[in-house]
Amino acid sequence: IAAQAEQVFRSSFRADNPKYWMTRLDQDEAMRLCSQYRDNPPPKLRAQIEKAQAATIRYPVEGKLIGDWKEGEKLAAVGTGGHIGFIQPDPPGRVRGGNCYACHQLAKKEVAYGTIGPSLHHFGKLRGTSDEIVKYTYDKIYNSNAFTACTNMPRFGLHSWLTPEQITHIVAFLVDPESPVNKD
Repeated sequence: IAAQAEQVFRSSFRADNPKYWMTRLDQDEAMRLCSQYRDNPPPKLRAQIEKAQAATIRYPVEGKLIGDWKEGEKLAAVGTGGHIGFIQPDPPGRVRGGNCYACHQLAKKEVAYGTIGPSLHHFGKLRGTSDEIVKYTYDKIYNSNAFTACTNMPRFGLHSWLTPEQITHIVAFLVDPESPVNKD
């Protein structure tokens, strides 16, 4: 029955969707294990998943982990891009964003935000801007499963949803003292 359900699900997508979009339906090893254990693998397996996911993190070519917070602010707010819809997929070239407000509170001026994830308002003000915090922030956005196996947070860098450079902009939005996340 599971195989039949999978086949019906896959065949429900438009045939003209780009082939690489359809690969998003395939589970990698971490997703497979999280599904198998219903997001609660045994502690030893959880640690193995996190270690394997940490090994996937890639950094920007220039090595700088903090970008431009103004660009990060834009990316955090964008919720479009990457739709493999049943009716109409995104047009080629549509900007992808992090859609961070869907799950997190960030800047005070945005009043519509989700609460699935923790509030990130005053992120840099509360945590500081040390090299360790900046690296943690970048790594968490790049591949959240490196810290919490089976988390709901997307792995933005792992599957190239956002580039390493775009992730540095979101890091700046979170840690820069001049960013609206930390100003008000």
